Amino acid sequence: MDKKTICILFGGVSSEHDVSIMSVRTVIENIDREKYNPVVIGITKKGEWRLFEGTLPYENWQEEAPKRAILSPDRVGGGIIIFKENKTEVIKIDAVYPVLHGKNGEDGTIQGLCALSGIPCIGSGVIGSSVCMDKCVAKVLFRNAGIPVVPWIEFKTGDEIDFEKIEEKIGYPCFIKPSNAGSSVGVTKAYNKEELKAGIDLAFKHDYKVMIEKAINPKEVECSVCGNYDPVAAENLGEIKPAKDFYDFEAKYEDENSGLIIPASIDDKTRDLIKEYAVKAYKVAECRGFSRVDFLVSKDDGKVYLNEINTLPGFTPISMYPKLWADCGVSVKEIISRHIELALELGVE
Repeated sequence: MDKKTICILFGGVSSEHDVSIMSVRTVIENIDREKYNPVVIGITKKGEWRLFEGTLPYENWQEEAPKRAILSPDRVGGGIIIFKENKTEVIKIDAVYPVLHGKNGEDGTIQGLCALSGIPCIGSGVIGSSVCMDKCVAKVLFRNAGIPVVPWIEFKTGDEIDFEKIEEKIGYPCFIKPSNAGSSVGVTKAYNKEELKAGIDLAFKHDYKVMIEKAINPKEVECSVCGNYDPVAAENLGEIKPAKDFYDFEAKYEDENSGLIIPASIDDKTRDLIKEYAVKAYKVAECRGFSRVDFLVSKDDGKVYLNEINTLPGFTPISMYPKLWADCGVSVKEIISRHIELALELGVE
């Protein structure tokens, strides 16, 4: 069997650049090299594309990546173009694996470039990626599909912030989130108007659109889904036990006291409902390949709310997506191969 050449992308112009480095290390270490020949390209925080020929990337990975390399949008003579001293080299590739989180990677931009190039892209395409990246747009779709979501209000740059409306409709405490961001970057929890104002100011530093969301007293439950048009959910769900008041960036990646529980401490009926909602939401949002679907289960009345879909979930050592498949007996190597196979089967939509 001929090996498929897979272009692995990491880094990116995103607040989640460093998380991507942690995730791509897992992918590079576990990709099946008997089936696939990886070509690794890192994108710097400034947006430079560089061929990474080192072992595993680290914080200053660009020191081991002096060669510039880009993905060409040319469908006929394209591929990966590597720039050398006085010439260029083109490497034909079979698929692109974007291990990119947040803006400029998880939002449909890289997926659009792959579509122009005529190269299969692992994971969701332009529509699924862009829809799920925008929390406000996604909430509208889920609500219209009959999937419960927590009440919210949104504001865009230039809008007059109606604090009375927020306090009347949402109340305190509430969450303030950039509509387009991940890993809880720029997210705060407000207990009063002063904290609300500060949270809105912070969120606008990360996006032009801000979501103010009612805070409930929840269990945070996550579901791993894999597939194209007929997706399946992993058998068990995972529960987050944040070390802080909520699962922010620090609690996710820096605080060792945060815990992951598999299976989640919920009853079978709630588990089955969450899995049903997860697959339904995946289809409604036009997701492909794989995603992690996050839920909130109220500790007060047991109601289930869909929080968000992550179309390129983390692959760090503490990430829930691969842990839930490992709980089913599917190794990281196997799930990475499955992601690639799904993209090759789908081709370019």
